[in-house]
Amino acid sequence: MPETTQLNVNGRTREVEVPPETSVLEVLRNDLGLTSPKFGCGLGLCGACTVLLDGRPTYACDTPIEYVGTAEIETLEGLGTEDAPHPLQTAFLDLQAGQCGYCVSGILMNAAAFLRANPRPTRDEVAAALDRNLCRCGTQQRFIDAVLLAAERSG
Repeated sequence: MPETTQLNVNGRTREVEVPPETSVLEVLRNDLGLTSPKFGCGLGLCGACTVLLDGRPTYACDTPIEYVGTAEIETLEGLGTEDAPHPLQTAFLDLQAGQCGYCVSGILMNAAAFLRANPRPTRDEVAAALDRNLCRCGTQQRFIDAVLLAAERSG
């Protein structure tokens, strides 16, 4: 049975009417039109659906909306803008880090949370932080380079 739920998404209060067991991913994509989180495995294993929930990387595909409560949901659409991109977005573009792009949103969100906690990471720390994000194109080394470049540029 659908219920009205208020969400805090990318700094805005949004209201949706969905069953409480509906996944955060479904609500973001189908009800709010935020398409950066992707459906990958549906099991919380690949990371394509990663969003930040109160700053923590969270798999949106297997998180029911009823568990969100008042937490802030941040998607790639809220990370930066076209006029003022996040340093990670700029670094990924500058290094052409994405290939097909399917996993990039989840990787960027995971990397953003990681850099907030560790602004001066080593290469091994970045690799470990992104380890759970699956990329089938094999561009992991470029992702790591881009995260390190963003960290360097952020000072």
